[in-house]
Amino acid sequence: MADNLAAIRARIDRAARTAGRDAAGVTLVAVSKTFGADEIRPALEAGQRVFGENRVQEAMAKWPALKEEFPDIELHLIGPLQSNKAKEAVALFDVIETVDREKIAAALGAEIEKQGRRPRLLVQVNTGEEPQKAGIPPREAVAFVARCRAEHGLEIAGLMCIPPADEDPAPHFALLDELAREAGVPWRSMGMSGDFEIAVSQGATHVRVGNAIFGHRDYPA
Repeated sequence: MADNLAAIRARIDRAARTAGRDAAGVTLVAVSKTFGADEIRPALEAGQRVFGENRVQEAMAKWPALKEEFPDIELHLIGPLQSNKAKEAVALFDVIETVDREKIAAALGAEIEKQGRRPRLLVQVNTGEEPQKAGIPPREAVAFVARCRAEHGLEIAGLMCIPPADEDPAPHFALLDELAREAGVPWRSMGMSGDFEIAVSQGATHVRVGNAIFGHRDYPA
């Protein structure tokens, strides 16, 4: 585990230097979905503190105890959020990367106001406009960020995308970077195990890596 993390960090560093960037500006989000607390612990012991989970219910089963033991954990929700899970998501996650429609924005705004807890929020953009995939269409992303701020009182920290699996990811990452600039948000969460170096070259501030750290699972990370 420690070797895997070191290898990924070294690759991030090389990609950043090649792009003329400081690697300190790229956060590694270790995607721990489907793995239990015992499998996550070696990553924590190796110094990793930022993790990503796909499902609220799964995260609730393993992370509260780990957060008590390692209070500096930063937990990201990187999977779809249902409005009826907004309460639990706001209570548990430090970053929610998948704000993708008005109903979710409204539910999060209400829970943030109620709980007084303010997780960082990212808008998910469907850069490939794939009908089966969540996310705001690119042409609507900047206006949606503005509505999240003005109508729901949300502080939007950045944008997130998952490019189509069968396409060159670079244009999608470049598009997300351009939209983030237009929206005036600093974070760009993009890049996974197979393409995070390309994402770093295109301005990623967060890369979401699972398989290359934890090993393969039943579905891609």
